[in-house]
Amino acid sequence: MNRKEPVWIMILRILLAGVFLFSGFTKAIDPVGSAIQFDEYFTSFGMGFLHPISMFCAFAMNILEFTMGFMMLFRIKIKLTSLGYLLFMSFFFLLTAWLAIAEHLEVNYDYDFGVVKDCGCFGAAIKMNNLETFLKNVVIIIPTIIIFVKRKTIPAIRLTELGQWCFACVGGFIVLFLQIYCYRHLPIIDFSEWKKETDLVIQYIEQPGEKEMIFIYQSKRDSSVINLTVEDMETVADSNPNFYDEYEYVDRIDSLVKAPVKPKLPGFNMLDANGKDHANLLINRDNLTPLFLLVMPNVDDANGKAFADPNLQEIIKRSEENNLYFVGITNSTQEEVAAFTAKHNLSFPIYSNPIDPVKGPFMVRDAIRSNPGLFLIERGFIKDKWAWRDIPPYMITN
Repeated sequence: MNRKEPVWIMILRILLAGVFLFSGFTKAIDPVGSAIQFDEYFTSFGMGFLHPISMFCAFAMNILEFTMGFMMLFRIKIKLTSLGYLLFMSFFFLLTAWLAIAEHLEVNYDYDFGVVKDCGCFGAAIKMNNLETFLKNVVIIIPTIIIFVKRKTIPAIRLTELGQWCFACVGGFIVLFLQIYCYRHLPIIDFSEWKKETDLVIQYIEQPGEKEMIFIYQSKRDSSVINLTVEDMETVADSNPNFYDEYEYVDRIDSLVKAPVKPKLPGFNMLDANGKDHANLLINRDNLTPLFLLVMPNVDDANGKAFADPNLQEIIKRSEENNLYFVGITNSTQEEVAAFTAKHNLSFPIYSNPIDPVKGPFMVRDAIRSNPGLFLIERGFIKDKWAWRDIPPYMITN
């Protein structure tokens, strides 16, 4: 109990604890995202039958990782903790080595393993490909081995056996309640592409190019040629009442003034039952009318209690009365949307963003960790977002 921990061992121990605490925290604030990550791994490894336990696995993994970091930081049951670190890192070292190799074979040799491209090690906070993840684990497993070998030189915290287990449970309960809160509401830190103040126009909406029309007229008297813009054409008869008697139309030239601008993430659209895309109409700089966007990644999974919420009902009603936009968006098909609309007697349109269920893109799925969730968008910018449980009373004042 009186031995002193070597400084260099203490530094390694604190760094390892910090990595696990950070990793556990970034995933714990987004347990739905962690469950999606498990779903992707289950699909990749042909274990789709495990999808029903994805959320349980997410909660359990995040609790385990954060608690191990907590125990390492405070030297709780250090021999057991160091063994847990070694087993944990050995498993993920081998897993990420295979994933890195599989992704290399897919990219360079046309193999198709359906490998998950983003490991999700740090949730949505830090995105890493499989090679980067493997190299990260190479770096982490070295001090993990050192701590395991030197575990007897690390003095345990001065608590009884029961006291150490109770203290360890503190770390577990912290991350458990954090996950429950973020599951029922929204992540306390938003790392998504749909955070507040995000410019959706630049992010997702293709901005069309601008053309200028030039009209060419030739003089009937001396064959000289003049070029007129659309604005010139509106006033030419006022300035010269005999213009059309003196000049003859020759041709029109369309000049590209501004090239189209592609979005950062293509593939976002809002299709109605006829296949018309409403994304540009609703989300643009010139749209001064506030837009309420109800996001439902899959209408079949949307919580039916949300549509009985008085605040949501008030927003829908007041939006109709004040000629505001209130629309929904989903990845479901229009047939599923029609059945869902009839079931809940909904009066607002629900647009579809059809995707490849395996390859994505997953803009709608990743927009908000609530099904449904509500956005307030003004002039293409996200002003606020809420889980369905937290939708406030109608807030637009004119």
